[in-house]
Amino acid sequence: MKLSDLLGKEIINIYDGARLGTIGDSDLMIDRDSGFVDSILLPNPNGFLRVFGERSTLTIPWEAIKKIGDQVIIVELDRTYHKMKLNS
Repeated sequence: MKLSDLLGKEIINIYDGARLGTIGDSDLMIDRDSGFVDSILLPNPNGFLRVFGERSTLTIPWEAIKKIGDQVIIVELDRTYHKMKLNS
């Protein structure tokens, strides 16, 4: 699969049905040794954990991706699996 095949696809969390964002608004973390995607970094859509104007991102591990369809990417992230990271 090419990166261009992922562009524009919306990411949906199967755990709660939430729309998390789209590929294109996000960054991909690539493992330097293997060349495989480690995770997807999405700007946090609802500003959760926004502190003093800092932007936060949602890190979606590649293992959380359950299905890649024509229009959406289905992920499974429950509350204990969410990894929030603050960017400066």
